[in-house]
Amino acid sequence: MEVRLNISHYTSLILLVALSALCACSEQKEHTAKAINPEDSVSVMISYGINTLVSDSGVMRYRIVAEKWEVNEIKNPPRWFFPRGLFMEQFDEKFHVETYIQADTAYNYTQQKLWHLIGNVRVKTVDGLRFQSEELWWDQNRHELYSNVYSHVVTPERELEGAYFTSDEHMRHYKVTNTKGNFIREEEKGSEPATAANDTTPVAKRSPAKPNLPQINR
Repeated sequence: MEVRLNISHYTSLILLVALSALCACSEQKEHTAKAINPEDSVSVMISYGINTLVSDSGVMRYRIVAEKWEVNEIKNPPRWFFPRGLFMEQFDEKFHVETYIQADTAYNYTQQKLWHLIGNVRVKTVDGLRFQSEELWWDQNRHELYSNVYSHVVTPERELEGAYFTSDEHMRHYKVTNTKGNFIREEEKGSEPATAANDTTPVAKRSPAKPNLPQINR
């Protein structure tokens, strides 16, 4: 019996099988990661060894010195974060230093123009006022400084401490509630300082203008 093979059909069959195998090998499974939520996003800029001038409304108003500066415009609200401490100088209109500020940690919520200083907060003005607390809020829209925790204020005329502090941002007009301390009256200069009675003057205690977050992520 004579068997005849159709070579053209046989060759086509081999090519079809080889092509199918090649396509199967070339297909790769797509691997996709989960979407990154805004609250999980990393800082868009991280700088080290910062010593820079910062302007406000086109006027140079601050000098910032920090070991680490993180800028994140994705988080809500956008913020600057100084996790390793902050030293700041505030200038007046003539570019003279008015105030020195330092803290262990600092946040600046840029859209709200709100600073939150945490840990060993120290403020010193050219007028001789020294402020010390563990927390201080600086609302640049209201031009106010305030703290809801224990604060210690020392000036050339008096020394006060209390549970709540509020002031203008130049620290020339300030109030401290539930205070105790010493001060010298003008007519008594040269004599022993008089002891001030506890200040019970009611002051409206403002809640800090915190960012719109359930809690601050440090």
